[in-house]
Amino acid sequence: MIKIAIYGKGGIGKSTTASNLSAALSEMGYTVMQVGCDPKADSTGALCGGKKITTVLDALREKGNNVTLEDIVTIGEGGVVCIEAGGPTPGVGCAGRGIITAFEKMEKLGAFETYHPDIVIYDVLGDVVCGGFAMPIRNGYARNVFVVTSGEKMSMYAAGNIALAVDNFKARGYARLRGVLLNCRNVENEEALVRKFADDIESSVISVIPRNGIVQEAEEAGRTVVSAFPDSEMAAVYRGLANKILEACEDDNG
Repeated sequence: MIKIAIYGKGGIGKSTTASNLSAALSEMGYTVMQVGCDPKADSTGALCGGKKITTVLDALREKGNNVTLEDIVTIGEGGVVCIEAGGPTPGVGCAGRGIITAFEKMEKLGAFETYHPDIVIYDVLGDVVCGGFAMPIRNGYARNVFVVTSGEKMSMYAAGNIALAVDNFKARGYARLRGVLLNCRNVENEEALVRKFADDIESSVISVIPRNGIVQEAEEAGRTVVSAFPDSEMAAVYRGLANKILEACEDDNG
């Protein structure tokens, strides 16, 4: 099982990237599980017809110890197994702690043993890297980390913090930073800026995702680009990304 965490600043397009990656990998014949780790619980929308699915924390609030896998799992586009951790009641509780609770419940219910995913993708908010948001790269949940960024200053700042967090865990054998994904925002000299940033954190840009209005069109239809516009250039970009991710993780024994 290949375990991947995709981090990035809020609004940078990591969920769009993760969902299209999941769709492309599913199209290639892999059983994919995508786990949204953002309190907004919007990671899997493009895989689920644009709808928000029941989160683990919502299910726990409603059913307590009677929660089952069927309560927290939705099978999305292409058979992707979709789970959203969710967040606490607004103004009450800690979002990071919520992720920890959700992971513990998924494990207790045997999510991995039941669905047998070949690839698990954790889509994680990277504005902060507290204990909860670092959970996917701890305790063997995700061994391979990819950071989504643009050439915008705050996006690269957040990406740098994520890289530092991964480096801190590396000595414990948890996870490795496998590469940077440039999600373009048409910033001046953007590719050069991000390639220099990647060099500075001792990594590399493994994929450049161009800005294209077709991505928003697909999202407005509640679908991924891979399914809504399968013959488009952008669909080809995401399929190429899927191959590059697999290459980067080829030494992962899960």
